[in-house]
Amino acid sequence: MSEYINNREYRQKVLKDLITQLHEGKTVEEVKEQFAKLIEGVSATEISMMETELIREGMPLTEVQRLCDVHAAVFKGSIEEIHSETKAEETMGHPIHTMKEENKEIERLIKDHLSPLLKELKQKEEDNFWVKLVEGFERLWEIDKHYLRKENLLFPYMEKYGITAPPKVMWGVDDEIRDEIKEVRQLLSEDKRNINEIIDKAEHALGRVEEMIFKEENILFPMVLDTLDEDEWLKIARESDEIGFCIYEPKQEWKPSRVNVEQKVKDEGEIPADDGYVRFDTGILSLKELEAILNSMPVDITFVDKDGAVKYFSQGKERIFPRTKAVIGRLVQNCHPPASVHIVEQIVEDLKSGKKDHEDFWIRMGENFIYIRYFAVRDTAGEYLGVLEFTQNIKPIQALTGEKRLASED
Repeated sequence: MSEYINNREYRQKVLKDLITQLHEGKTVEEVKEQFAKLIEGVSATEISMMETELIREGMPLTEVQRLCDVHAAVFKGSIEEIHSETKAEETMGHPIHTMKEENKEIERLIKDHLSPLLKELKQKEEDNFWVKLVEGFERLWEIDKHYLRKENLLFPYMEKYGITAPPKVMWGVDDEIRDEIKEVRQLLSEDKRNINEIIDKAEHALGRVEEMIFKEENILFPMVLDTLDEDEWLKIARESDEIGFCIYEPKQEWKPSRVNVEQKVKDEGEIPADDGYVRFDTGILSLKELEAILNSMPVDITFVDKDGAVKYFSQGKERIFPRTKAVIGRLVQNCHPPASVHIVEQIVEDLKSGKKDHEDFWIRMGENFIYIRYFAVRDTAGEYLGVLEFTQNIKPIQALTGEKRLASED
C-alpha cells in the first residue's frame, strides 16, 4: 500500500511539473514522452482522479486543461487501450454507439464537404461556394446537441463517481468550439465578407472539432465505459431523445443484456408509484394533477435545494434550456459551463444570505427573448430552502398591443 501511495504522490508531482513546463511555453510534443512514461500501466480513470486532485489543491482549471492535449497526443501515437473490453457500445441505440456514429458523420461532413469548399474558395470565389458553406456550417451546428448530451447525461454520472476534472475541462473546450462555429456562421451571414478571415477561422474551428472527436473517442468514451453500469446507460439512452441528435439518429432502442435492468429502472423511477395526495394550505392535489399543472405552465422551473443540489425541474412542451433526469442530485455548479460558475455561485450566495430576494437576467436566443429569474425560496419562518429558477420566452408578451376581451375561435 505504501508503494502505491508513493507512486501516486510521485505521479502527482510529475503532473504538476508537466503543467508548469506547458505554462512556461513548452509544446505538447516536447512533454508528451515524459507523460507517456508517467501513465504507463495506469488506467484513464486514475489519471482523471489525479487531475481532479490537482484542482482540489488549488490549481486553476485552465492549467489542468493543458494536459488534455498531451493526453490525446500520447494515445494518438499508440492506442493500446488500458480499459476493460466491452461490446455493449457497438450495439445500435447504446449512447456511446450513437455518439461514435455522430462523430463519423461530423468527420464525413468536414472531409467531404467543408474542407474541399474552403480549399476551392482559396483559389476562386464563387457565389455557390458561399451558399454551400453556409449550409455546411448550419449542419455542423447540430454538434451542439452532441455536446449537450455529453454535458447533461455523461458528465453527471462521471461526477457521481468522483471524476470531476475531465468534465470541467471538456465542457470548457466544448464552449470554445461552439463560439468558434458561431463566429464563422456570423461572418458568413454578413454582406461584406473578408475571405481570408473566414477561411482561417473556419479551418481553425474544424480543427478544434476534429481534436475533440479524438479526445472523446480515446479518452472520454473508454473512461465512462469503464465506470458506468448498464442501468445507468439505459437511463442515458432513454433521456437522449429529450435533447436530440447530431446529423445521425439511432433507428432502434438499445436493449441491455441483463434481464433485471428494466425492473430496476422502474423501481427507481422519479415519480412515486402511489396515488396519494399533497395537502397545501389552500387546497389538495393528487401527484398526477400537481405534475400536470407544473408541466402545463409556459415556463421552465428548476429548484435547487439549500445544499446546492438540483432537486426538481418541470417538463413543459417547449423547453428553453435542456434538462435530463440525470441532473437530479447534481450540484448546481456542475450544471453550468466553467466560465459562468462564479456567476451562479454569487447568485446563490446573495439569495441564501438574504442580501437579495431575487435576481433577473434577459438574453436573446435566436428569435426568442428569454427572461431568467432566480428567487430565494424561504418557509414561513424565513428559513432558506433553496433557489427557484424561472425561465420564460417573453417575446410573445412583448408583442402584445391593445386589448383582447374575447376568446379566439380556433
